[in-house]
Amino acid sequence: MACNINVESILGQGIFATTSSKKLQAFPSHNYKPNVISCVAIGPTHKVPQLPWKLVFHEKERPLLSNEKFGIYGGKFVPETLISPLTKLDYEFNSALRDPQFQMDLQVALKDYVGRETPLYFAQRLTDYYKSINKGIGPDIYLKREDLNHGGAHKINNAIAQAMLAKRMGCKKVVASTGAGQHGVATAAACAKLSLECTIFMGTLDMERQPSNVLLMNHLGAKVKSVEGSFKDAMSEGIRNWVNDLETSYFLAGAAIGPHPCPTMVREFQSIIGKETRKQAMDKWGGKPHVLVACVGSGSNALGLFHEFIQDEDVRLIGIEAGGTGLDSGKHSATMARGEVGVYHGAMSYLLQDEEGQIIGPHSIGVGLEYPGVSPELSYLKDTERAEFSTVTDEEAIEAYKRLCKLEGIFPALESSHALAFLDKLCSTLKDGEKVIVNLSGRGDKDAEAVFNHTPKHE
Repeated sequence: MACNINVESILGQGIFATTSSKKLQAFPSHNYKPNVISCVAIGPTHKVPQLPWKLVFHEKERPLLSNEKFGIYGGKFVPETLISPLTKLDYEFNSALRDPQFQMDLQVALKDYVGRETPLYFAQRLTDYYKSINKGIGPDIYLKREDLNHGGAHKINNAIAQAMLAKRMGCKKVVASTGAGQHGVATAAACAKLSLECTIFMGTLDMERQPSNVLLMNHLGAKVKSVEGSFKDAMSEGIRNWVNDLETSYFLAGAAIGPHPCPTMVREFQSIIGKETRKQAMDKWGGKPHVLVACVGSGSNALGLFHEFIQDEDVRLIGIEAGGTGLDSGKHSATMARGEVGVYHGAMSYLLQDEEGQIIGPHSIGVGLEYPGVSPELSYLKDTERAEFSTVTDEEAIEAYKRLCKLEGIFPALESSHALAFLDKLCSTLKDGEKVIVNLSGRGDKDAEAVFNHTPKHE
């Protein structure tokens, strides 16, 4: 079977884009309909007005989790050489999900190593603050404390599970890419625990902004390799490194992006967040939350919280993107707000791209939100209008960081602060006593210097 995709485009050096239309037909049902195909794209590498690719379909046994595509999004837009390794990974992933011993071992690791379950914390003073500026009326605000996980973020949920899968598959080496460094730290920690060789690729710009996480990765025994650029460039280099050693290495995806099964795996291993949240909400007030809010870079923490509630249409799902210095400034990471459909890093989703179909460099003070694409599943949720998306600027995120520090004694990651900042717009629109849960996806000790540098010295 021939495949004339340019490999460099798929791995991120160029862009394999699709339609210039920002509006796609919404799908009539929010229910997922698993698509049991492997997709090999054969076609042009430039933006075109329609979807012209011929897709070669390989029928196969339906696995337990077979969401290769969410509507038109996702798929396997990869060179022929990667079809077999990805198919094997899909099989091993589903095999592990069916294995009671793997599931038991994972639950033990999540409890004893990661520190789950994480609290659903009632932010009393933050709640009082928003009520005080709205005539005493407002929602009750809860924080899902993923910042209390081992490593300080939600990333370890997925990293420990995939490292266990790599060990189960007999892999000796793990390769990963990281932006803010949280996935790198989580992967390095999981590999240290499981005695796996670990190599982390990180953009030079991100290494300069997150030196503490680089040190942690080194202390945990990982080799940290710099890549010119930012996370999108590190992602490309990580995939390229894996391709060169498919027999013994494992690419540990930290974001719900890339070719199938990577987005489904990351979402599945992060879905513990929403599952715990449902149980905790029932225990605390005997019902479901009214609104869930999470920041969105590529989408792993948002999907981790949202996925459990997708079928509960009375629960609003709101994703908050990085508005940077403003959407009109061009310095942002607002893929849902300003992106168009295209293919990048092996999957179809919304992308930030110019008229020529080339990637537009993203920007955010929250380094972990700097990615020009987004999860295929979130792209689908946008088109079906099951999830809502908004933006928050750098300055608004910094103010939210400071507010939570002063009111609750909790220092959130700047990524999570974007979700917190959206409360400024949300709270006045809700009824008194409605329940809002914000996913506090990480802690902000890594961001203290960045906030200080952006704070006027007289404050």
